[in-house]
Amino acid sequence: MLPVIGIPLRYQKLKDERPILYLPERVRRTIQHARGYVFPIAPVQDINYIETKGNEFPELTEEEKRVIDKNLDCCDGLFLPGGIKFTPYDRYILEYAIEKKIPTLGICLSMQMMSCYQEEVKLEENNTEINHKQEDDFSFSHKVKIKKDSKLYEILGKEEIFVNSFHRYHATENHLYKTTAYSEDGLIEALEYPADFFHIGVQWHPEISYDFDMDSKKIIDAFILAAKKQQEKREKSQKEPVQF
Repeated sequence: MLPVIGIPLRYQKLKDERPILYLPERVRRTIQHARGYVFPIAPVQDINYIETKGNEFPELTEEEKRVIDKNLDCCDGLFLPGGIKFTPYDRYILEYAIEKKIPTLGICLSMQMMSCYQEEVKLEENNTEINHKQEDDFSFSHKVKIKKDSKLYEILGKEEIFVNSFHRYHATENHLYKTTAYSEDGLIEALEYPADFFHIGVQWHPEISYDFDMDSKKIIDAFILAAKKQQEKREKSQKEPVQF
């Protein structure tokens, strides 16, 4: 069986102003190419996710948390995509992933969320000569330097790679996660949770370049492999007889 990859839906407006929830098509195709089962997870609060500002979201109720738990209990891995804002819904999913040790890959805004997990949001607008917001999907903007004592280095086997870049803001600091990669201008490009399970955030988009870049493919494939191992562990525990 394919490992179940939970993907929180994002929110946007159509040109006629109608609000929608969506799953990026590139994310869907990449997870399927990598042999994962795409499992969309909808936000649960009865509010306008588009119009509500990040600091104005109410906290989740216990009932809303139970609904999210029901979805997350089905997941062998969590792919946290980029977006325009993160909410209590997103933070709770991240908290659940850490608590339950679910393999997690955070992308762009989701990596920035990791940087200020359980803290005040501290993001700054990019002000550098390096292009961090490219126009097309088929090129790379800059280099990233990777620390050797990191899971990212174990996956890629190199200290420097080229990456794409689609962000206007960047993470400024981090206390809980380990910073494992920087761009040439010193911006944070990758974070890892200091634990023995797969939990990585990257500022770039390996799901966009999965089909033509080997480094991107290695990151996604390593994530899916971790989810597959999680699935096997979960299935094994369900088959074991209860001990009295």
